[in-house]
Amino acid sequence: MDRSRRDVTRRTYVKTGAAAIAGGGLAGCSSLVGRDGGTTPDGSGDPYTVEMAPMGTVEFEGVPETWMAYFSTYGDMGIALGQLDRLSGLVFTENWPIQLYDTLPGVDVSFDGVQQLMGESGIDKEVFYEMGCDVHLFDPNHLQRLADGLSASDFDEIHQRVGPIVGNSIRRRGQDWHDYRYYSLYEAFEKIADVFQERDRYEALASVHDSFIEEVRSRLPQEGERPEIGLLSINSDFENGSFYAYPIGEGNGKKQYQDLGVQDAFGPHIDGGYAQWDYEQILEVDPDVLVFSYGLSHASKTEFEERTAKMRADPVGQRLSAVENDRLYRGGTSYQGPIINLLQTEIAAKQFYPDEFGEWRGVDALSNADAQLFDHQRVADAITGDL
Repeated sequence: MDRSRRDVTRRTYVKTGAAAIAGGGLAGCSSLVGRDGGTTPDGSGDPYTVEMAPMGTVEFEGVPETWMAYFSTYGDMGIALGQLDRLSGLVFTENWPIQLYDTLPGVDVSFDGVQQLMGESGIDKEVFYEMGCDVHLFDPNHLQRLADGLSASDFDEIHQRVGPIVGNSIRRRGQDWHDYRYYSLYEAFEKIADVFQERDRYEALASVHDSFIEEVRSRLPQEGERPEIGLLSINSDFENGSFYAYPIGEGNGKKQYQDLGVQDAFGPHIDGGYAQWDYEQILEVDPDVLVFSYGLSHASKTEFEERTAKMRADPVGQRLSAVENDRLYRGGTSYQGPIINLLQTEIAAKQFYPDEFGEWRGVDALSNADAQLFDHQRVADAITGDL
């Protein structure tokens, strides 16, 4: 295919000079708008701009009609803004905690008909042309490291000739390649709301979030009375007793634990983003609670019980305080947008502080309004546009 003939008039276009190849990565202006200072689109139908590092200033002639995203951070943002019907593709359609949406009245999330870009051989650049999305929501510098065979120049080509790229990897901080601005979850979410001209939905959800977090924090016990939380991966080798251990650290991936003010059991003992430990090393720290990251997204309830049963049966594992006290929990995905984060925070609050927020009884129980820590109906109304 001669891609030089694929340049067609699009509803969205990139402002001249918005993206440039620099130092092997894509870079651009990173001015601030809206919640973090500056102007936001007025929804008048005139061209508008969105500014976000690393791609810089992107100008839109109209609201994007089709979109794709990397995974469940920016994908969840699009869903939160009522854009599910316009979703054309995801780098990964699997391993979402999709059951969480079932706790929101009238919200039905399915990826039937949504194309997954990642295949056994990686991602083919041609698929971006085939989808022809009006906007792509991901950090190109992150995706370049994930997708073998795609270069910075490939993403610049997609950005310029298919549809603009908007996104910033916010899951964790301190990575050498991420030498530009980071955003909080709601700073990034606001940028995507500006892309879709969905200011009302954004404001409604930001209000729920802010009130929820303020209320939860006001009810937390004193710092010295809060539990020590150890984060392990549900994708560890339970059979052979080899576990990926994580610090809570900074960044959006562990936002719920930061907001809940827990004590980070493993963080002081890990240099970097993770460590690989055996039972003896976990026992040396012996946290009050063990949370298995990705337990809600990468394992069913049955699979979780089967894997943790091996820990309970191990001669060293069964000596862990969290095992003895039955405090092994399914944790959330670190790829969380605003809706997933709200629900994962609600879950963690019940797991860590049952005396204050109610006993954790599983995801299905959150459909009961009496068990909810924030107004699920209000969130559902924002997603469905009943504002």
